[in-house]
Amino acid sequence: MKTVSCITCPTCGYKASKTMATDACQFFYTCENCGTVLKPKSGDCCVFCSYGDVPCPPVQEVRSSGRAAGTAP
Repeated sequence: MKTVSCITCPTCGYKASKTMATDACQFFYTCENCGTVLKPKSGDCCVFCSYGDVPCPPVQEVRSSGRAAGTAP
């Protein structure tokens, strides 16, 4: 499982590598360059899934297990 994702700000294009929590989704992120507050796009659980080059660990886990999101193991 990858725990670092590079977030790209859609407003200014600034890129920042960030460590993701392994047990939770991050709903907000403030761009270090322009101050834009990023929120997940519709259908995404967090900012890493919307703007990162690697989805959050909970989504990685679901994808690697082959289960549908929200189903029991």
